[in-house]
Amino acid sequence: MSSGYMAPEYAMEGLYSIKSDVYSFGVLLLEILTGKKNSGFHLTRLAPSLIAYVWQFWIEGRGLELLDQLLTEASCNTAEFLRHIQIGLLCVQKDPTVRPNMSSVVVMFGSESSVVPQPQQPAVSVGRFVLQPEQSLDYSHNALTISTIQPR
Repeated sequence: MSSGYMAPEYAMEGLYSIKSDVYSFGVLLLEILTGKKNSGFHLTRLAPSLIAYVWQFWIEGRGLELLDQLLTEASCNTAEFLRHIQIGLLCVQKDPTVRPNMSSVVVMFGSESSVVPQPQQPAVSVGRFVLQPEQSLDYSHNALTISTIQPR
């Protein structure tokens, strides 16, 4: 598993629970909704992480600005989009006991009448950041590892 998807309690202390998977799901959900990858996000100078980026927009009431351009073109239901962002933020809460379990997440997705709690500050959000226009990187880094098994 890539470190950007690991729950902080697992990455820092090796503590794993069913809420660790909820955290990973939340990161993946936020990636899909925003069209931005968590890995290497710090290279864009927008925020220290995708989670911090989404959180900042959320607390400023600018959640719709996170909408991926492809979703916009597909006439996305904006209320549903904001609800899904809210669910994603709930999944990446700092305290694993506050994160919902996956069965609750399924209910939140499946029923518009289910109440979605307001998220608290997420795990990896660090202070405030200044939004800057996205800059293209002068380079990219691709790595390839080849392992061969040889007898002794």
